[in-house]
Amino acid sequence: MMLLKSLRSSGSFRSVLLLRFAGSVRNASKFDYDLVVLGGGSGGLACAKEAVEYGARVLCLDYVKPTPAGTKWGVGGTCVNVGCIPKKLMHQASLLGEAVHEAVAYGWNVNDRDIKPDWKKLVKVVQNHIKSVNWVTRVDLRDKKVEYVNSIGSFVNPHTIKYKTKQGELKQLTAQYVVIAVGGRPRYPPIKGAIELGITSDDIFSYEKEPGRTLVVGAGYVGLECACFLKGLGYDPTVMVRSIVLRGFDRQMSEFLAAMMTERGIHFLNTTIPMGVERTPEGKLLVQYRNTTTQTDGSDVFDTVLWAIGRKGLIEDLNLGAAGVQTYNDKVIVDHTEATSVPHIFAVGDIIYGRPELTPVAILSGRLLARRLFAGSTQLMDYTDVATTVFTPLEYSCVGMSEEMAIERLGADNIEVFHGYYKPTEFFIPQKSFRHCYLKAVAEVSGDQKILGLHYIGPVAGEVIQGFAAALKSGLTVKTLLNTVGIHPTTAEEFTRLSITKRSGVDPTPASCCS
Repeated sequence: MMLLKSLRSSGSFRSVLLLRFAGSVRNASKFDYDLVVLGGGSGGLACAKEAVEYGARVLCLDYVKPTPAGTKWGVGGTCVNVGCIPKKLMHQASLLGEAVHEAVAYGWNVNDRDIKPDWKKLVKVVQNHIKSVNWVTRVDLRDKKVEYVNSIGSFVNPHTIKYKTKQGELKQLTAQYVVIAVGGRPRYPPIKGAIELGITSDDIFSYEKEPGRTLVVGAGYVGLECACFLKGLGYDPTVMVRSIVLRGFDRQMSEFLAAMMTERGIHFLNTTIPMGVERTPEGKLLVQYRNTTTQTDGSDVFDTVLWAIGRKGLIEDLNLGAAGVQTYNDKVIVDHTEATSVPHIFAVGDIIYGRPELTPVAILSGRLLARRLFAGSTQLMDYTDVATTVFTPLEYSCVGMSEEMAIERLGADNIEVFHGYYKPTEFFIPQKSFRHCYLKAVAEVSGDQKILGLHYIGPVAGEVIQGFAAALKSGLTVKTLLNTVGIHPTTAEEFTRLSITKRSGVDPTPASCCS
């Protein structure tokens, strides 16, 4: 007993358990690998690297098909190569363009006239960073003893996977467990010229020519983010909206975001769908479209057409039928343990039906799955109250329920919405617009008023909401929030000053930054 207590306190107890478990897995296994991961994105690699920590023999099969425009990339998945990372870098580049003008107002002797970015240089430095991350990822896999094969894996039967080597040789292997983590790719509309003449977010971050006047088709977060960084870099984007902006997000906040973009000169074609794209004799792109409200047709000429109409899961090459894995449309159906219809086959990340398509979700769910499979853990992924951010010039970040969701679940009489506009101190000197700087807390109406959702539009929204997300998951209440002393002067402190409710009808506009 004393030895057991000593092991527990020293941390060696965990190591002993892991060694015993790993040894039993290897000795009992009748398969080539304990785990095969299909896909080399965030979720798949997190699962693979976590599994080898517990002694599992792991192989990752990963291959990226070039886009119709010819774009291809290395290991790491969407986030690293054509998603979160290059998007954030382009976002930062556009914000720096604004900052140059603000610097003049703050007394810097900067010539802010005729400032324009060098698109090719920007693309080059962004791609160089991505390639460095690709290299570090490959080295990390090698150091952690995760076998990596650059090939598409597909099922022969529930425990057997086949793939082709670079030399064209067909190989097969067996696995005790399989994790499907192939993610998704952007959709193209079924119209003339869409594939031949348009690009997607898979292409824009390595696009060799300047985008120029750009039509962004789609008003989800990808479309809005692309339109905003293009505008910030000096180009002329137009957003085509089929129905509403930011479907699935809080409606009031989404409309605020669209209004902010309009104020900055971004054009919207509302309730409009594309009908066709063709190249003009001058090399431009002529887009025909239809307004579904008025049923009138129109057209316009652009330099670039970027499709941002959603994503599809990459299941077509997996031969899931041979394994008996059930799907819905192009996504894999899983239960609360990430298990598919076949008990030893799992899925994580964007390929899962009905779960948040976010990199941190994929990473954590992949790690937790590996611990359950190879370390005896019972901890499940909690998909509720996941924070997210839309990286527009004024960012929108949220966690928990939207106002509409709270009303639907609890009833309008059972919720209270605390809200307010605010004026960031740093906006005053350059006279930046704070018309759309706004935040709200959606809470229960009774007791200490448990907070159900937090929403914020303003500077560095992701940095603000990340900490509040942990508080919300821990049961944050309005009472606790209002008893928290804010850090002054910050925009995050505005959450600690939310005292006006929508129900009261009182104007939530402050007189100054300190009122």
